[in-house]
Amino acid sequence: MNKAIVNKILITLAFLFAYRVLAYVPIPGVDAAVIKDFFRMSSSNALGLFNMFSGGAVERISIITLGIMPYITASIIMELLAATFAPLAKMKKERDGMQRYMQIIRYVTIFITIIQAISVSFGLRSIGGGPNGAILIDMKEFLLISVFAMLAGTMLLVWIGEQITQRGVGNGISLIIFGGIVSGIPSAVGSTFKLVNTGEISILSLVVIGIIIVATICCIVYIELAERRIPISYARKVVMQNQNKRIMNYIPIKLNLSGVIPPIFASALLVFPSTILQASSNQYLQLVADILSPSHYLHHILMFVFVVFFAYFYSSIVFNAKDIADNLKRQGGYIPGMRPGEGTSSFLNFVANNLTLWGSLYLAIVSTLPWALVKLLGVPFYFGGTAVLIVVQVAIDTMRKIEAQVYMNKYKTLSAVGF
Repeated sequence: MNKAIVNKILITLAFLFAYRVLAYVPIPGVDAAVIKDFFRMSSSNALGLFNMFSGGAVERISIITLGIMPYITASIIMELLAATFAPLAKMKKERDGMQRYMQIIRYVTIFITIIQAISVSFGLRSIGGGPNGAILIDMKEFLLISVFAMLAGTMLLVWIGEQITQRGVGNGISLIIFGGIVSGIPSAVGSTFKLVNTGEISILSLVVIGIIIVATICCIVYIELAERRIPISYARKVVMQNQNKRIMNYIPIKLNLSGVIPPIFASALLVFPSTILQASSNQYLQLVADILSPSHYLHHILMFVFVVFFAYFYSSIVFNAKDIADNLKRQGGYIPGMRPGEGTSSFLNFVANNLTLWGSLYLAIVSTLPWALVKLLGVPFYFGGTAVLIVVQVAIDTMRKIEAQVYMNKYKTLSAVGF
């Protein structure tokens, strides 16, 4: 493997290691024993899901307790606004405008982080039996420390994600979530076997859980690699040949155009209000928080709906049929049986919409069905297809980008020697 690619992989691993170190840096003034007891009883609600995405940082009340979710929430808000307001969409398409657009996302991230940090700080006050709950110091002093600590931690994660995207391999934000989920796998496996030893889970249930996980992974891998290849012809046909392999001209359209974004967006959208409401002492708001928790069926019904919505929404952003049709027309290419220009654009939109329908249903089912099946088995901890979906998709995407880097370096080498 090329030295440049190895360096990029090492840079990515170094930043992910720094992320895992930050997960063990606690916020001063918190009673760790009280928090540990609290999370022992909260593994199946929204905090359990949030803790899984943060790689266990929540149960340690780390400076990255809020994780990367405020940034994702800010991105959702900005994407929705860009789809609604034309000036913002125009700003996003321009080179200088894109920098301003990303800066606005960071400002919105800061605002959301401060709100969530205040909410978490007051939520810690209601944990435990004392007047200040799990807080060991004066409340005003702790509020100031915790807000600045969580804000610094979240912005550090945003910076780490951007550095991985620019200097490493893969999407930095996705890899941070990937690292958080994967870091919890060993403890989850250990806890599962402990439940088997104590008799809380039968061996048969464990086997069924294993089958569900394997089937989910196989389904994800199969569908993520599925694509529709639309043949392209050119007025002056160009055929590239590489040894014995002939490269054909076609447009590949994936079955899942939106990738891992819809489940992440949907999870962030559901976790955000749950985090805010957890701090409230109002019984009605607590009831809403319980309904929105992953242990309740309404959470997964909303998850299904949001995943379908974001799949369509994000697919419409990443797949622009008009641009593809215009580029083909300029290059002298056309789809056999279709008129160049508007006819090609309409056909590509038709194909993309059909694929998005099945792709969105696949994402929604994988994000909700495994939880329902495991729930029927009476497993006393949270398990959902969203985590498996994110891990497998990010792994596939990262491997593809490494492979693309390898081929790019080969082409650069051939160009340098004159081939």
